[in-house]
Amino acid sequence: GIAVLPFENLSEQKENPAFADGIQDDILTKLAKIADLKVISRTSVMDYRGKRNLRQIGNELRVSHVLEGSVRRTGTHLHLNAQLIDTRTDTHVWVEQYDRDLNDLFTIQSEVAQKVAGQLHAKITPAEKLAIESKPTGDLVAFDLYSRANDILLEKRGQVLDFGQAVDLLNRAVARDPSFLDAYCQLAFAHDQLYFEGIDRTPARLTMAKDAIDSAFRLKPDSGEAHFAQAVHLYRGYGDYDGALAELEVARQTLPNNARIFQMMGFIQRRQGHWEDSRRNLERAAELDPRDLETLEPLSSDYARFRRYAEAKTWLTRAVAVAEPDDIHIKLALPEWELDVNADPRPLHQAIDSLRATNPVAGTSAIAHDWLFCALAERDATAAKEALSTLSDSKIWLVDKVQVNRAFVEGLIARMTNDDAKAQSAFTAARADQEKVVQARPDFGPSWCVLGMIDAGLGRKEEALREGRRALELLPVKKDALVGQYLVRYFAVIAAWVGEKDLACEQVAIAVRPPSNVSYGELKLMPWWDPLRGDPRFEKIVSSLAPK
Repeated sequence: GIAVLPFENLSEQKENPAFADGIQDDILTKLAKIADLKVISRTSVMDYRGKRNLRQIGNELRVSHVLEGSVRRTGTHLHLNAQLIDTRTDTHVWVEQYDRDLNDLFTIQSEVAQKVAGQLHAKITPAEKLAIESKPTGDLVAFDLYSRANDILLEKRGQVLDFGQAVDLLNRAVARDPSFLDAYCQLAFAHDQLYFEGIDRTPARLTMAKDAIDSAFRLKPDSGEAHFAQAVHLYRGYGDYDGALAELEVARQTLPNNARIFQMMGFIQRRQGHWEDSRRNLERAAELDPRDLETLEPLSSDYARFRRYAEAKTWLTRAVAVAEPDDIHIKLALPEWELDVNADPRPLHQAIDSLRATNPVAGTSAIAHDWLFCALAERDATAAKEALSTLSDSKIWLVDKVQVNRAFVEGLIARMTNDDAKAQSAFTAARADQEKVVQARPDFGPSWCVLGMIDAGLGRKEEALREGRRALELLPVKKDALVGQYLVRYFAVIAAWVGEKDLACEQVAIAVRPPSNVSYGELKLMPWWDPLRGDPRFEKIVSSLAPK
């Protein structure tokens, strides 16, 4: 395999690193079209900017070769230096210097990709050769705008608010060159991401994505990039799993090294309950993008769902090793593991205390969710209230996609301390808020499930059971194997809270069947299961999950 490392920018204009990144990205993209090569994705190589222990880089990325280089742009002149290095012996396999006119940039990029492929003895099909030789655009300014947008989209995966800026750059790029296919595809991706992340969930945003995709298909109906953009659009915009998978299958034929294709296949297949296929695709994505937390963490949790804890911990440890030093969320991953798998909250408690001591302000808001769960597990009402006070309204959830409001958690804490009057008033306030949520999205199962728990807390037995069942009808496991399964667990909580112990134990037994993320720690420690404690059926399930 090969990794194309970030090219050094030797230009006078240091404020434009995107130019050198654009050259690296284009060479990487061309090499990635060759099915006979394993090419590491851009997300995993950008961390190595300026680092030069090539043997270590080869080991970490699991590749035998790296391509590195430098770029100097002076007016309309370009000097590019490229070198291919064998990481096992730290020796130069091939070195080339290019002194050309700036307008030759795209020709140089194709030459470098073909020379490197030749040195690695890769078989190149006629279609792949054509793809490598094609120019992304004939307009250098458009290419510059596209490269700057790419830096935002690919390096700031978490910071979706900046995607509006990327949309602006890409719109300018396609205005300059209406035949710039890659720019249309990235434009669609940015629009879909703004929709998916809830920054702009309007039909107009989806229409803008669709228009960009249509433009890409008009330019090249068989483009793998356009099919991939269409897959993202169907998945993120409409939850159309089958349609997205069909598009990904087409895209994979011409983009054999695109980790995001395998990653998205894996994400869709987990929701469909095709766990083996999902794991195979996510592991392929991890091979091509070995430093991407968005693949490593789900792989760990998927192994854990099947109680394959040794493998789960291996993937989690890999994720922790590649995370940024300031990634607070991942610092808590292994302590959280102790809580979930061994029902031991002490490591998490200690990790939270230490993070709060070293970083009181930023640290507290980033860890508030873990702090709240740790406090609930330890029955520490004071800490739970303090943690809740630092959480913003939009960040309060029981589990992915099951969002609750502040008053609900206040009711939960009051129940835990047997303060019935406080629980009643909190759940009453929670109900008023939650009814609005259900009215706004009446077909969204998780909202009904939360309303059911609130009604259970208020002792409204019939309504609570009806709402819990409605949630299961709207989002059954066969429709969404991930979130559907969460709703079974909370239906069990509803049944427990209204005194239907037979139904509750029956639902808990379904909820813990692999693949399940109901953990030993949750059943053993969390207060919402208290009404079932001492019931031999429940205790038997809890002890069946205890570490062996």
